[in-house]
Amino acid sequence: MDELTEEDFTIPPAKYEYLDHTADVQLHAWGDTIEEAFEQCAVAMFGYMTDLERVEMTQLHYVEAEGHDMESLLFHFLDELLFMFSAEPYIVAKKVKITKFDRANFKINAMALGEEFTIGKHTQNAEVKAITYSAMQILESSETQHPEIFVIVDI
Repeated sequence: MDELTEEDFTIPPAKYEYLDHTADVQLHAWGDTIEEAFEQCAVAMFGYMTDLERVEMTQLHYVEAEGHDMESLLFHFLDELLFMFSAEPYIVAKKVKITKFDRANFKINAMALGEEFTIGKHTQNAEVKAITYSAMQILESSETQHPEIFVIVDI
């Protein structure tokens, strides 16, 4: 297991927003790199479910995801993190850090820092029921200043 550094506990500035959509919500995230955009999208998902200000980084969980293209990689990455929240012990992540991003083989290794979701300590906002491919966009080109991601989640 890797040793954690002080930087691992430093929360980067939020680079995401919520765009209203009927029974869904669209996560819009961006970053200086595609890795950061994926990380921000994951944090946006957790931030939609609970107030991340109340979450402490006391537990570390590792997730792995793979796909056959960038969209399926993003889908499976978010789905693994959603599963981490949906199964005992219901971990909510305040920070997600990708430790390996293999673009050639569409694989991600990441660590999620957070704690067990506790009613009373943490707010219960909308429940994210599923990740969808609906209108999913991963924008990274020379025209876009920063990579951007749009993902609709069922709530």
